[in-house]
Amino acid sequence: MTPFTKTLAMAGLLGASGAMPAAAQGIDETVNQIFASSTGWFVNLIFSSFPGTNVPWIVCWLVIAATIFTIYFGLIQVRAFGHALALVRGSYSDPNDAGEVSHFQALTTALSGTVGLGNIAGVAVAIGIGGPGATFWMILAGLLGMATKFTECTLGVKYRNEFADGHVSGGPMYYMTKGFAERGLPGGKILAILFAIFCILGSFGGGNMFQSNQAHAQLINVVGDYPGWITGVVMAVIVFLVIVGGLKSIASVTEKVVPFMAVIYVGTALIIIAMNYDMIGTAFGQIFRGAFTWDGAVGGAIGALIQGFRRAAFSNEAGVGSAAIAHSAVRTKEPVTEGIVSLLEPFIDTVVICTMTALVIIITGQLITDPETGMFVLNEAGTAIATESGNSGVALTSAAFSQTFGWFRYILAVAVVLFAFSTMISWSYYGLKAWTFLFGEGQTKELIFKVIFCFFVVIGAAANLGPVIDFSDAAIFAMAVVNIIALYALMPIVKSEMNSYLSRLRSGAIRKFD
Repeated sequence: MTPFTKTLAMAGLLGASGAMPAAAQGIDETVNQIFASSTGWFVNLIFSSFPGTNVPWIVCWLVIAATIFTIYFGLIQVRAFGHALALVRGSYSDPNDAGEVSHFQALTTALSGTVGLGNIAGVAVAIGIGGPGATFWMILAGLLGMATKFTECTLGVKYRNEFADGHVSGGPMYYMTKGFAERGLPGGKILAILFAIFCILGSFGGGNMFQSNQAHAQLINVVGDYPGWITGVVMAVIVFLVIVGGLKSIASVTEKVVPFMAVIYVGTALIIIAMNYDMIGTAFGQIFRGAFTWDGAVGGAIGALIQGFRRAAFSNEAGVGSAAIAHSAVRTKEPVTEGIVSLLEPFIDTVVICTMTALVIIITGQLITDPETGMFVLNEAGTAIATESGNSGVALTSAAFSQTFGWFRYILAVAVVLFAFSTMISWSYYGLKAWTFLFGEGQTKELIFKVIFCFFVVIGAAANLGPVIDFSDAAIFAMAVVNIIALYALMPIVKSEMNSYLSRLRSGAIRKFD
């Protein structure tokens, strides 16, 4: 299993198939075996660790790239943060510019594809293994990832295709082909085809089946057991009604759902933190101490670093390239503006939402410490820190929130379903754009993809196809391998665009429209 799927399996979520008849389970098992035997090598390759460590090489690939982009673009995430907020407010938006959605809608659409179960369950697992110190490295990796998002989303807008009817198609597939050709570099078309294939596979699995599976699992925890296909059909119908309207329909939903989710989740976290204000200093003390010294957690400070970086990499997807597809549809004639807006995405996803989860878990005292030494106590297996409730993953997060608000498990169920729904509609768009890149534009071709996508919504909720999901997870991060190669090749173009835009902004040549 991939680290992402393992994280949530540890949380006790992978049980949505309990109501299936034996025959259906037999079919599942057959599919699992076929997939595991034929694709296991690919999954192991993408998520393998460096020899003698438990550090996945793909995490280092993402974090090193983020560090390079941060340095190369002169801490753009710091210099342009204020301007990013102004762009999202619409202060510099010209309604006559080409594109389909506003800066805010593009941001929420991309956010809805990353904010999800990883923020709830993944953070709890990271802290449960690496201790509070993992939070520090998670925040750092999120801040670095902002530069990666800036790079890929600037390129997404610059090399997008704009059509006469007003709709656009953009993303890594287009900057790989056009950008490489512009610079006289070989291999752009091959990279683009590989990226599109991985993106379609990822959209069917991690961006679809896995989401409906986990939504059903959380629902039965609240309302009791019932067949998964019911959840699948209901979600498939709702998803289809949204995505059949295209990106404008998707954006109109995500611009409401994402802020609603964030307000509920972060708002509840802030209330709990405020109610335990006397523990805030202690919590940050544990975070900084655990980041650099041994506090009893698994692997000590190094373990905290590994867990923090891993969680951030798998949470905000900076470098995967998916967000560049959503951001490329923005209404603007300045590619850099959307690159600047997109850097807010890892900040919101990782620095804000993931950190809120971490603080609630720490402040509510879920992690057991030795009263004499102050060190964390490990569980019997020695694989994670012992917790007051004995839980890990999403159950640990739920226990932390419910300690203050007993009704929070119901709110969590709603949040998981909304997270899953918003992730599905965003990934449907990512997969669609990869589909049309390979097979061409056209309403019939688009409808075929959307019907197939919704079919997999039902399959995901009704079945437990572990290796199938593992393969799609691997495909998503294989996108990052291909995409970051392209970003390295094209980052001089981004720097030229950035310098030109910031120079004109300082001179007053770029004016506000509000």
